[in-house]
Amino acid sequence: MSETAAGLLSVLTLVVALVVFCVPLGTWIATVFTDTRHWRVERLLYRVAGVDPERAQGWRAYAVSVGAVSVVGFVLLLGLILLQTSLPLRQGSDGMGVTTAINTAVSFVTNTNWQSYAGEAGVTPLVQTAGLTVQNFVSAAVGLAVCIALTRALKADGTGRLGNFWVDLVRGTVRILLPGALVGAVVLLVGGVIQNLSAPTTVTGLSGVEQVIRGGLVASQEAIKELGTNGGGYFNANSAHPFENPNPFTNIVEIFLLLVVPFALPRAFGIMVGDRRQGRALLGFASVLFAAGVALTTWAEVAASSAATGSMEGKEQRFGVWASTLFGAATTSTSTGAVNSLHESYSPLGGGVVLTNMLLGEVSPGGVGSGLYGILIIAILSVFVAGLMVGRTPEYLGKTIGRREITMAALYSLVMPVLVLGFTGAALSMDGPRSTMLASGPHGLTEVLYAYASASNNNGSAFAGLTADNPWYNLTLAICMAVGRFVPMMLVLGLAGSLAAQRRRPATTGTMPTHTPLFTGLLVGIALVLAGLTFFPALALGPLAEALS
Repeated sequence: MSETAAGLLSVLTLVVALVVFCVPLGTWIATVFTDTRHWRVERLLYRVAGVDPERAQGWRAYAVSVGAVSVVGFVLLLGLILLQTSLPLRQGSDGMGVTTAINTAVSFVTNTNWQSYAGEAGVTPLVQTAGLTVQNFVSAAVGLAVCIALTRALKADGTGRLGNFWVDLVRGTVRILLPGALVGAVVLLVGGVIQNLSAPTTVTGLSGVEQVIRGGLVASQEAIKELGTNGGGYFNANSAHPFENPNPFTNIVEIFLLLVVPFALPRAFGIMVGDRRQGRALLGFASVLFAAGVALTTWAEVAASSAATGSMEGKEQRFGVWASTLFGAATTSTSTGAVNSLHESYSPLGGGVVLTNMLLGEVSPGGVGSGLYGILIIAILSVFVAGLMVGRTPEYLGKTIGRREITMAALYSLVMPVLVLGFTGAALSMDGPRSTMLASGPHGLTEVLYAYASASNNNGSAFAGLTADNPWYNLTLAICMAVGRFVPMMLVLGLAGSLAAQRRRPATTGTMPTHTPLFTGLLVGIALVLAGLTFFPALALGPLAEALS
């Protein structure tokens, strides 16, 4: 079978699997967050934590709860990382410096999983399992909870209540992420991903050089890193490592896992707001952008070489070009950050596309929870712009988009660009950060721009070529990850509080329909215009200039 035929078959298999699974999963997610009953294990957790599950929260209390669980998670994870060489299961790991530890703790608490360290050497199996894997669940569940809070706000009729964060956190973990990760881990284990606590093995290679081969609880971490759109990797080579991703079967399984929840959430949204057409419109928006990203990345990489199979630099022979670009487009579209190929080795246009996927705000379809509330921000901006064009008061799902609401949405859309462009400019203006760049000129600019785009969008993938394990990048990237995660979350919750306090207005003949293909097209146009106006100059000086040189 030719490379093109195999690639098209992989894409078709992925699409069919998503269509089959996203419908029941979306329905299940809606059921989970509208169920009035609590499971026995959930009641036990509430009792231990001293939480009243029947007490609904306003947006401020909800936001405080989000901040509290994240701060506690950061402190515990940082302590575990700093003390890891004095704890059991060290297995020869080198540990981390303080700034690297801070960067890592922030990274996993913010659902970013940026790694300035070598996965198998920088942390012990204990930290991998009890620290990083736990945060893979918690950070994904936090994003999902905030998304559900905004969805409830659009459905609420003047209550001002968003639900209970602790209930949403527990249900998202117990009923969605844990079962999904368990099934995913078993499938990956069957496919050849390792799962053990064996001591490192030293072997002698063909050249006579000794090499230490480490094992670990890889399948369980691999499953949740993809399902929770976390990213990162047990090993430094990430999902290009044969222990994490041994063959084409596990490769397509991992791509499916990182896409399934984000693509299922629009259906859950439609069910929860009482109009499934609204969910289909948002799904259409995300699908158009995702399909464009996959097509452009694959075209650029296949066209980069005169060989029929395309350019193989930085790609695994066992996957090929199509499977590599499909993974690359999926991971940068979903704020996952796992990679099975080296993005720096992509052609200038191919690297530019995966960078653009992040600069869109990762709404195609974005991460678990964060993607959907990012799409809803685009929807609110779109109805506001459309309202100005026709002279009508903008409304979305019966809620008026007034000064407070559009201010929150506008601030949300400014946070990420300010971080990306501000820190990229600062890094390029100083000799110290510039000295860590492998390349100069347009490619060097792309390296730095990609790093800050990845951190500010909580993606976590790296363009490589940039030595980021130093105090400047460790701390500035940590700032981007924390601010890029929590400031937008607080703005979303403030917006949700304002919307929840409003009574829903009935639709009239003058109400703008937000479930049509025309509105989906408007969403696509607004998203592209916002990203283009903000980032086109930087892209023109980086990947576009390199492509034309």
